[in-house]
Amino acid sequence: MGDIVSLAGSVPTGGPYAGGSFRHATLDAALLSRVERYRLQRLREQMKHHQLDAVILFDPINIRYACGVRNMQVYSQRNPARYLYVAADGPVVLFEFSACLHLAANAELLDEVHPARAVMPQYSGPRCAVHTQAFVDDIRSLFERSHTQGQRLGIESAPTGAIEALGQAGFQLTDAATVVEGAKSIKSLDELALIHRSVTLTEAAMTRMEAAIRPGMNENELWSIFNQHVLATGGEYAETRLLTSGARTNPWFQECSDKVIAPGELVAFDTDIVGCFGYYTDFSRTFHVSGAGAPSAEQKALYRMAADQLERNIALLRPGMSFRDYSQQAWPIPDGYRENRYLDIVHGCGMTGEWPLIAHDMDWDDVGYDGTIEPGMTLCVEAYIGHRDGTEGVKLEEQVLITEDGIERLSTYGYSDILMEE
Repeated sequence: MGDIVSLAGSVPTGGPYAGGSFRHATLDAALLSRVERYRLQRLREQMKHHQLDAVILFDPINIRYACGVRNMQVYSQRNPARYLYVAADGPVVLFEFSACLHLAANAELLDEVHPARAVMPQYSGPRCAVHTQAFVDDIRSLFERSHTQGQRLGIESAPTGAIEALGQAGFQLTDAATVVEGAKSIKSLDELALIHRSVTLTEAAMTRMEAAIRPGMNENELWSIFNQHVLATGGEYAETRLLTSGARTNPWFQECSDKVIAPGELVAFDTDIVGCFGYYTDFSRTFHVSGAGAPSAEQKALYRMAADQLERNIALLRPGMSFRDYSQQAWPIPDGYRENRYLDIVHGCGMTGEWPLIAHDMDWDDVGYDGTIEPGMTLCVEAYIGHRDGTEGVKLEEQVLITEDGIERLSTYGYSDILMEE
């Protein structure tokens, strides 16, 4: 099994990316059908490239990517109660959670739907081994009905017992995440129309939240305003709770709490939201709380540094550039701010955070890997500035599309004028 690759150009994407035509697309049943068929075709091209006969997907986001069916997505991320079989050349079969088969009644891409085997030990207890053997028998039967070259099978997020049983049955197993991440990395114009709608509605939710910021409310109360608007307009759920204020903004990755927001503090926020149509919207902004006069010189300096970092790294993006070159040329984080740096410079974004992840130059020898920035990738550019001995920090982030000749911003929420002032 090789490294993750994009296979850009293996499936028609619908036209040039430059120009933003996707922003004016009609979101109808025909477009949704094209999106689902594009995604399945992308997955199958990856499977053929990596010489896999079939994959079994347990991750609910991967299931949705491959066949379009959603069911208890958050629950299924920790409970492997449903799974999807996709042959490179053969059937697409969903094994759905008990009593939920009706949810896939209108799924165009599915050849069959069956009740899932109870392969979770907490569900079937001492009978789990019996259900696991039935699971293996099902997969063997599907292989016999597929045009396979051997027994090469990709699988991800499955219970340990299921993986062991497949191996003992003679299947050659590999991690299906490699093919799924590669497939997801290049978006079609139809996908971008859905992403654009998700971003637009998320920006409306942030507008409502920013207008509601008041001293005396707590972080949870403020965050709930954002989430209410997201849910009311068709969004689905937040993957993180990254809204903090004051001293809780530095270092980053402190979760939203019942801390009361005080006058003059900074409020930093990362959307991290699975929005409408299941597409992830991921951008960040930092705000100044009224009630104590103008922002301090330190707050403005932090904000301008973060904005410089973000804008420099966005301007650097171009198709054909290697991940390594990008990492080496990225905005240099000053001494004193490196310890609290964000964990990456750029990461992919689609139905959640995705491949690629481009590491800082200083982290390259530990977690860096090379690849090529290509048209059709949707990327999030990260910026965080918080001094190792400082009180507050600033988080900014932008979601962008790589086009044939540069980038287009997908998120366009403005910077804070009061914090950008000299």
